[in-house]
Formats: sequence, C-alpha cells, structure tokens
Amino acid sequence: MLQKNQDIFEILLSAVSEAVLVVDENQMIMETNASAKDIFGYERKELIGKHLNILIPKKYHSNHSSHFNSFVKKGEKKQMAFGRCIYGVRKDNTIFPMEAGLNPFSIYGKKFVMAIFVDISERKKQELEIKKLNAQLEKKIRQRTQKLKNTVDKLQLVNLELDSEIKRRIEAEQEIKTSLKKEQELNELKTKFLSLVSHEFKTPLSGILTSAMLLGKYKLEEQQEKRNKHVKTIIDKVYYLDNILNDFLSVEKLEKGKVTYNSNTFKLSKVVNEVVYNTNMLLKEGQKINYPENIDEFSLYHDEKIIELILSNVIFNAVKYSSENTVVDIEIMQNEKNTIFIVKDEGIGIPTKDQSNIFDRYFRAENVLSTQGTGIGLNIVKNHLEEIGGTITFKSEEHVGTTFTITIPNRSIV
Repeated sequence: MLQKNQDIFEILLSAVSEAVLVVDENQMIMETNASAKDIFGYERKELIGKHLNILIPKKYHSNHSSHFNSFVKKGEKKQMAFGRCIYGVRKDNTIFPMEAGLNPFSIYGKKFVMAIFVDISERKKQELEIKKLNAQLEKKIRQRTQKLKNTVDKLQLVNLELDSEIKRRIEAEQEIKTSLKKEQELNELKTKFLSLVSHEFKTPLSGILTSAMLLGKYKLEEQQEKRNKHVKTIIDKVYYLDNILNDFLSVEKLEKGKVTYNSNTFKLSKVVNEVVYNTNMLLKEGQKINYPENIDEFSLYHDEKIIELILSNVIFNAVKYSSENTVVDIEIMQNEKNTIFIVKDEGIGIPTKDQSNIFDRYFRAENVLSTQGTGIGLNIVKNHLEEIGGTITFKSEEHVGTTFTITIPNRSIV
C-alpha cells in the first residue's frame, strides 16, 4: 500500500505543469517533479538531498534562510500571488524571475514544505515592453498637448479680428478637430497594450469578444433589443479597459515621481462635457446625470488631462455603484481662489468600517468585491490632487449614497 501511495504521489507530481519541490525543515530537497528540470535544468537525482540554496542566487541566501525559518515556524500556507517576484538560479547559473507558492505539511511528526515555482521571465519581458511603449505614448501625448495649446492660442487671436479673418478662424478650428482626432487615436492605441497585461484584462476582453460574436446572430428586426444589450456590453467593457489603462499609467508615473504636469488655461465646461459624454454611455436603465449649471465662464490653469482623469474617476464611480433609476448630481462652484466640485449619488454607499481606507491603493470596500475594479482609482485621484494643491473629502451612508467634494486651486502651483 505504501508503494501504491508513492506511485500515486509521483503520478500527481508529474502531472503538474509547474515545478514542485518538497523540502524538509532544514531546507533539504526531498522530492521534485519533472517540471522542475524544465525550469531549473537539474535532473531529479541532482536535486534530491541537496540544500534549497542550490536554486537560489547567492546574494539572497541569508535573507531567504531567515524568511524560510520564520515561515516554517508559523506554519501558514502562502499562496502564489501575481506580481510578487523572487529570483531563482538555473544549473547553468542564469538568474531568472519566478513566483512561488508555499504549503507546509507534517508527516510522522516531521515538518515539510511543498513549494510550487513558476518561471515568469516572459511576463517580466512583456512588462518591460509595456514600460517602453508607455514612454513612447507619453511623449506623443505631450506633443499633441503642445499642438493643442498652440492651436487654442491661435484661436484666441482669431476671435479678436474682423470678418476678413474668418477664413483663418475656420482653419484654426479645423486644426483643433484634427488634433483632437489624433489624441483620440492615441487613446485607442492605449487599449492595444492591454493584451500584454495579465489577469485584470482577460475577463473584459472575453466579454467583448462574446458580445461581438453574438451580435452577428441577431439579424431580425425584433432582435434589436438583444443587439443593443451586446453593444452596451462592448461599450462598457471598452470604457472600463481604457480607464484602467489610464490608472496603470498614472500609478507608474506617480510611483517613480515622473509626473509632468503640462498646465494651460482651458474652459472647465470642455472637460465636464467630455467626462459626462463618456459616462452617459455607461448609464444603467433609468439612470440620469444632472449637469452643473452656469459653468460656461469657469476656467482653470492646470493640466487638462489630469483634471479630466480626476473627474472621470469620481463621476464614473458614482454611476458604477448606483442602481437603475437613480440620479447623479454634479455641482461646480468657483471663487477667486478655488474651484469646488460636488458629486452626489444615490448608490450603495461606503461601509463605515471601510471609509478610513477608501483612498488606499488596491483597497476595495467589502460591498463592491463582486464588482470588477482595481482599487487604484481613488488613490490616483488623491495623489494627483495633493500634487496640484487640491483636496478630496466625502460623506457616505451605506444604502443611501455618497457625496464627494473636490477642491482645486484655480491656478496650478506645479
């Protein structure tokens, strides 16, 4: 029976695509599987009885031993987590990134640890490619922003001239349309990068593909409602992917302190119109956004895209976390020093115990865990506001709604 159990164990290990090692509490390798050779390059007999350090770069030996001993002492399972990277060393001395899951167990009073390793070299290569593409994209965006500013300046001069300058005004307006179109193309380019990013993007992309395929099957006039449903699914998920890519780009720049604010004077109504237009496409049945009154004369001197990012996150959340037949109110006030935005919804609200953490990166309140999201939007908003001298506060009651108040100085301080 013991031999039979051993055979079953070996069969199960060989079926696992990841590298599996069993080590004792002294970090001596007791067992491994065939996949370990694919990752580390060692035959099974070369690993059995060897210290685990044979698979760990020398510079990490001391830290690894202390972490391992602490883990064995606690005896808690440690799940493999995306993004939590350690390093291994192959037989040919090449060092590579990997992820590990640790599972402690005991047999006949002896402690063992089953470690599962995954080579993430290709993922890291893709991440570097994403950073490179992001840098190229940011450079193009800065160029487009400068072109937009130059065009707007030209329009301001044209508005002061007489009828003889009408032709110049039309040409300048055409330049704005062309520049905006190019900027939209750049935003669409962002979504193409999502294929390089794991986990968070797979489900939306799958939903888009499914809805697109089903659209082709509904050809009868009475099936229009079904077509509309799938079109809305596609719009929702594409807008979600665009927002989340913007969030990832902002996180990258904020973490490295590479945020560059390109400030210029712009009409606030332009940004509000853009944000409300995009959010209207995501409204549920019977939902409504009350547009702010008397803002045509309001202007700000800031980075226009950052202000749009801040408002998009807050207004999109108000719609996302509210049910059908609800209203989202937007109120904007401006005095000599500041502009104040108030966004009020009738949504699910934020549980009291979660309110102190709502601006923490990756934190999500317990009542939205089943709703898709990353937990970085409000963190990005707060960090950008702090950079430009603004603030954000909120009041919320669960099952009643939430009101966010954003205060931004009229002129940039950065």
